[in-house]
Amino acid sequence: MISVATPAHRERVVRTMVAAFGSDPELRYFFPSAAEYQAYAPRFFGHLFDHRVGLQTIWTFNDGLSVAMWKPPVTPGSPPAPPLDLPEAAAARLRAYDEAVSAAMPSAPFWYLGVLATHPDHLGRRYGRALMEVGLARAAADQMPAYLETTTPTNVAMYERAGWEVAAKITEPLPTWVLRHSGAERTTA
Repeated sequence: MISVATPAHRERVVRTMVAAFGSDPELRYFFPSAAEYQAYAPRFFGHLFDHRVGLQTIWTFNDGLSVAMWKPPVTPGSPPAPPLDLPEAAAARLRAYDEAVSAAMPSAPFWYLGVLATHPDHLGRRYGRALMEVGLARAAADQMPAYLETTTPTNVAMYERAGWEVAAKITEPLPTWVLRHSGAERTTA
């Protein structure tokens, strides 16, 4: 069952994201060693969850077995995310990555799929696809495009099958594909 995440979902959602991204190039760039990943990935994902749960744009399947963490279009005056307490080296890697991705994103408003994760024990059941569709429907209702980025080449093909198109490729600080889903945009005649 799909539902909007509440603070009560935090522990299970964070556990799912930590399990799902254990070998992801982006997260392993932020936290290269197994010890760093185990120490800081829960803090990283918990921070994202805490900052977005009040927006009611985190959808879960079965209370956290799968999660889609969307960010709605930023409006003027929206408060920025509070800083995340990480060791300086990890914080510097995170800043470098965020700066590179931000530079590849459009200046016009868009919906952003920041995290799509399914617990590894439940892969292949299309839970993530169903959650992605919920966010795309919200973007469609707002008549806006949706964007995401991935550092995993196999994910590019998966997203393309779901109607996403590569909008940009970043080479530094690590290979990253920015994808755009335009099915939600308003069209002009």
